[in-house]
Amino acid sequence: MGEFRRFPVPGGIDGMRADAGLAKLLGLSRTTVATMLDAGDALCDGAVLDRSARLVAGSWLDLTLPDPPAPLTVVAQPVAGLAVIHVDADIVVVDKPVGVAAHASVGWTGPTVLGGLAAMGITVATSGASERQGIVQRLDVGTTGVMVVARSERAYSILKNAFRHRTVDKVYHAIAQGHPDPTDGTIDAPIGRHPKADYKFAVMAGGRESVTHYETIEAFPAATLMRVHLETGRTHQIRVHFSALRHPLVGDLTYGADPVLAARLGLTRQWLHAYSLSFVHPGSGSAVTYASRYPDDLAHALDVLRGS
Repeated sequence: MGEFRRFPVPGGIDGMRADAGLAKLLGLSRTTVATMLDAGDALCDGAVLDRSARLVAGSWLDLTLPDPPAPLTVVAQPVAGLAVIHVDADIVVVDKPVGVAAHASVGWTGPTVLGGLAAMGITVATSGASERQGIVQRLDVGTTGVMVVARSERAYSILKNAFRHRTVDKVYHAIAQGHPDPTDGTIDAPIGRHPKADYKFAVMAGGRESVTHYETIEAFPAATLMRVHLETGRTHQIRVHFSALRHPLVGDLTYGADPVLAARLGLTRQWLHAYSLSFVHPGSGSAVTYASRYPDDLAHALDVLRGS
């Protein structure tokens, strides 16, 4: 049984849906709060609170909070397709395949980059939370490409600072539906968590600053291959920004892509690839660049577009 709390609804969440308001108030995900509400663990003035009910300031809440999750740890597990591009005493650079998370997280039971590295006998820095030690950047599960992990504590500190101050050059290749206008440009639009779907993000007022630069590499009748440079690094940033332009990434059904086109290209995920990563090496102080080739599914989709 979790912790019990009783308090009035504060004015800051007056009028909000119960699931959204309690998530904001308690600092929990909407999925976790929805589960709590569905289990009858939230009462408002003595009555079971429905997730879609509107909160009224001053009403009394009786909440039985869920037990905190057990601490996550890194489990050594071989990862098919995870390739090491470069390794030295300070860093390891990998080519991440699709279907692999950067590190363990609540609800994710699949393979991880850290688990794969542990299975290879490659140690990483101990800085950071237990499940993401050495992680200085992340790629979505459905995004492939180049990724760096810190091995020394000094490298962890330097690289975290470099990503924070935007001195790392992150280049992606992406295929968007249609033809963005202008063909080369910048998308400067704040991104926040989607108000209705906990697993999505959206362009919204009050979101975090998000800046994406893009230029056209090659245009096809139905889509455009682009070079994308990230100035910031928000979750799902490229996917959200192009969806907001009404040119979602091909295959990205979560953000509005055409399922018919995705099927024709044989895609089961977004056409998005972390193509290259450039930064100052934390050990040598030299400028380095690491790159990754397109994986088979993205290369096949590109060939189909070129032949159309």
